[in-house]
Amino acid sequence: MNTVELAPHRFAGLLAPAVDRAFRAGMLAGRDGGGAELTQRYGGPAAAGFLVDLRTRLAAPGGTVDAPGFAAITRYHDPVVCQRTVDKHVAHGMLHRSPDGALWATERGAAFLTELYQVHAEVTEELWAGHDERVSRLVSALGRLLPYALVLADEEGDRSGSAFAAMAPPHEPDGTPSGVLLLNRLGTLRYHRADAHAAAWTAAGHTATSIAALPAGPERLAIELETDRRAAGPYATLGAEERLTMLADLAALPG
Repeated sequence: MNTVELAPHRFAGLLAPAVDRAFRAGMLAGRDGGGAELTQRYGGPAAAGFLVDLRTRLAAPGGTVDAPGFAAITRYHDPVVCQRTVDKHVAHGMLHRSPDGALWATERGAAFLTELYQVHAEVTEELWAGHDERVSRLVSALGRLLPYALVLADEEGDRSGSAFAAMAPPHEPDGTPSGVLLLNRLGTLRYHRADAHAAAWTAAGHTATSIAALPAGPERLAIELETDRRAAGPYATLGAEERLTMLADLAALPG
């Protein structure tokens, strides 16, 4: 049987929208399946909005997100607005913030995150019911990709101000269901591409504001291709057939 060769940089470009689709489906199901009600019980988005975004790091015992990591995670948002939002989270007793800007969950914040993991367990079990083998394969593949991506980041000395380094590895307590593992590993992988994209548009002379306004055309295409190149490293750990299988498995997931 002939195997279609899918180079890592080409795979990176094809994988990104498939990852986005599956991840967003899971998060939307979580919001509609109890996440919004849970957030309201803890004070609403003003109290817990960023905890949802940072859940896979802040749910870990002692898990913190430093100021450069937070700035990278929120690079497309107004930093003043982000800090005011964090002020509200601190005032609601959900986050602690150190003088240097590092964030970690309070006891109340940790309780919220524990419940959020439970919501995500329930909704992903329903959303991806009947796809156990696909979910298992994807979890396994991502379980190889994410550690390798961290190793590459260490080798390149590229962890400061990295959204991926701030969020990886995701917190996975014993007994975490496969659906939650998949959701959170997909979310963490998205930060890896986000860093690659930021590096590509920075090298092209853009800012977060200017790249957001850049229309489709040759310049944007060049930046996307450079993003693929920069994001490709971890995918060398997968064989050609594994890359094709990963794309097929993601495409087959409902959502």
